[in-house]
Amino acid sequence: MSITIDREKCTSCGKCREVCPGSLLYAAQDGKTEIRYPKDCWGCTSCVKECRFTAIKYYLGPDIGGKGGFLRTKQEENLLHWIITGPEGEEKVITVDKSKANAY
Repeated sequence: MSITIDREKCTSCGKCREVCPGSLLYAAQDGKTEIRYPKDCWGCTSCVKECRFTAIKYYLGPDIGGKGGFLRTKQEENLLHWIITGPEGEEKVITVDKSKANAY
């Protein structure tokens, strides 16, 4: 499981680095976030949920039924929009109350 970070969208705010439970994210020399060991990513999506700029995407591999798509989030006040992009580029959006985004 892993994430990818779009350096052009990253604003160097550091919020994703603060919430990564594995301390895998760090600030590069230019302040942009990078991931140390992508293979060590736990797949918790904490950084994805924290990024307000859709700079972080979570890879939805076949091992979790994702067929090679990506997940990113967009925040809007108290709403969290989970944007799922399939392998063919098709998108699906699931909107949840941000306060309930971690409910299992």
